[in-house]
Amino acid sequence: MKISTFGYSMRQGVKNIGRNKMFSIASVATMAACIFLFGLFYAIVVNFNYIVEKAEKGVAITVFFNEDATQAQKDAIGTKLKDTDGVLSVNYISSDEAWDNFQGDYFGESAELAEGFKSDNPLANSDNYEVYMDDVAKQKDVVDFALGLEGVRKVNKSDIVAKTLTSVNRLVGYVSIAIIIILLAVSVFLISNTVTMGVTVRREEIAIMKYIGAKDGFVRAPFIFEGLIIGFIGAVIPLVLLYFMYEKAIQYVMTRFSLLKNIIDFLPVIDVYRTLLPVGLALGVGIGFIGSFFTIRKHLRV
Repeated sequence: MKISTFGYSMRQGVKNIGRNKMFSIASVATMAACIFLFGLFYAIVVNFNYIVEKAEKGVAITVFFNEDATQAQKDAIGTKLKDTDGVLSVNYISSDEAWDNFQGDYFGESAELAEGFKSDNPLANSDNYEVYMDDVAKQKDVVDFALGLEGVRKVNKSDIVAKTLTSVNRLVGYVSIAIIIILLAVSVFLISNTVTMGVTVRREEIAIMKYIGAKDGFVRAPFIFEGLIIGFIGAVIPLVLLYFMYEKAIQYVMTRFSLLKNIIDFLPVIDVYRTLLPVGLALGVGIGFIGSFFTIRKHLRV
């Protein structure tokens, strides 16, 4: 496309928006609402996934050894577990450490009650490996692998926690896809209607241009630019609003519910926008292009 043609198409696209102010405003508002909801939902989902991911990394299985297992066997078990797919880290817990942890949790402030076991560790031969995974869905595979290792007596695991976290991840994924599809469909529909109004207003002009030999690309370009502009503006507005609202919302939650500070963490706005900004702009411009391209395509036959 020549520079002059490009400039003409841009000017006509802006004029089209001016000619159909009400529909253009409605399209921008609807696009902005859709992108806003998408961004809001995305921020919630990525933070939820971040919290779940941290929770998953805190879920561990405990691998116990046979009583006659040698130190060499224990070391070999640890090495094999570290090399297992899905394993994040492996921590060795001696029987003395296991007893210290147990009495601290069980006796609490009445630590003197544990003095009677000072020279006789009730958890002797209970040294173990705590195995943490990067994905709790891989727990079963890791457990089966550990049980097959020579020198392993048993493996403790938490099936309920693993199934719950896996189900939550799957549910969030399905809901995300459904909402995104709905928002995209609504946005394309609104922009399509706006472009249709522009085509209706200039129907005779388009017919004359076609009769004197104007190519489809030349006729189509102003309407495509119109859709692109609407999509871009409709994406920028909510993205700017969300940027400032996100930090305010995090500050409010942490101030209003101070107990959450020690329980959950939220992603910084920069981490969220590293993906949300390009995706949001691409969605706005992409929806504008698709809505206008296929709408004008139907009206080029004269």
